[in-house]
Amino acid sequence: MMNFNRFNYFKLDWWLLSPTIILIAIGSLVIFSINYNNINLTNYWWQHLVAGAVGVIVFLLLSRWNYQNLLSCHWLIYALTNISLLIVLWFGKIESGAQSWLSIGNFNVQPSEFAKISLIITIGALLHPKSVQTVTDIGKILLVVFPTWFLILIQPDLGTAIVLIAITLGMLYWAGTPLSWLLLLCSPLISAVILAFSIPAWFAWIVIIGFVAWWHSPGVRFPVTIGAVIINLVGGELGKIAWNFLHPYQRQRLVLFLDPDQDPLGGGYHLIQSRIAIGAGQVWGKGFLHGSQTQLNFIPEQHTDFVFSAVGEEWGFVGSAIVILLFLLLCSRLFFLALNCRSNFGSLLALGMMCLILFQVFVNVGMTIGLAPVTGIPLPFLSYGRSALLAYMVGLGLVAAIINYED
Repeated sequence: MMNFNRFNYFKLDWWLLSPTIILIAIGSLVIFSINYNNINLTNYWWQHLVAGAVGVIVFLLLSRWNYQNLLSCHWLIYALTNISLLIVLWFGKIESGAQSWLSIGNFNVQPSEFAKISLIITIGALLHPKSVQTVTDIGKILLVVFPTWFLILIQPDLGTAIVLIAITLGMLYWAGTPLSWLLLLCSPLISAVILAFSIPAWFAWIVIIGFVAWWHSPGVRFPVTIGAVIINLVGGELGKIAWNFLHPYQRQRLVLFLDPDQDPLGGGYHLIQSRIAIGAGQVWGKGFLHGSQTQLNFIPEQHTDFVFSAVGEEWGFVGSAIVILLFLLLCSRLFFLALNCRSNFGSLLALGMMCLILFQVFVNVGMTIGLAPVTGIPLPFLSYGRSALLAYMVGLGLVAAIINYED
């Protein structure tokens, strides 16, 4: 067990702060290169750097604050988060097909980014007194998560909604939920996806879920198994209905990642150009400001969702590997804190932040190389987005406080 000091004003968790600062600096350089030949976007790198500097100050301030105080105000944070999401639906600004931003002067705030941190705090506060022991315990968490998730989904912001699911599942598992329960919880969604591709595979999945339900529910095997099978049968059909509620561009994104060449000048354009850019970087990259795909603006909105393609083209495999290693270092530190923290609440906060960052990195990088659908999930600390960057720093600052305040 770690020997945490009670409080030391000069004590900083450099294992959290150092990779974060380096990633922010890399993000500013990459954004500068992406927008170098675009006169309308030349200050984005500077805005990113300033937001990062403000984020570091927030990190330092929060690392000196007793994070346990969140236990007494987590419902207030939760309520303010959902109120802000409601205000977005009424008065929000629409960009890229989603009504996700509030304009405050010249600054656009995206409440859904801060909702990720709010949900980590809320779930951690609810789970910290005891481990998950019954299905009712899971149901209570899902009831709390659902309003926030739904308000974000209908913006519509499918990417952030998926991130919230990943955070919830990760924190439930850390709180003692058996993997079999989590599998059964996710099974209707998986059933809907499988049915879209293969009916035989769907039937095989129903059989597997029935077996899992039977094996892991002694004493109530028959009703649980029947219930699991019925829910998955219904889930497959509901998936067809939900598919029709998606916007055309969302359906296109989810389908074309399998074969972007079906629409090379439309929905598949981003993926094709991104893969070309990363492949052209080879081992060492084409060099800073020398990436042809990047400098000629072949990839739309590259400074946000597809920022990793610029890293791959201009910095090559070596530069990309360094970026990935920095993320792994950061996530390893979060996992170490979660594993060794004596406070259940602190452990859940660290684990929730790890799930947030690791999932977004996995999906975003996979998206740029064609291994995941385009879902609008940014790359933490590198993608341009001031609200997202500040939200990450708030979350990390609260985690950094663990090293100074431990029961």
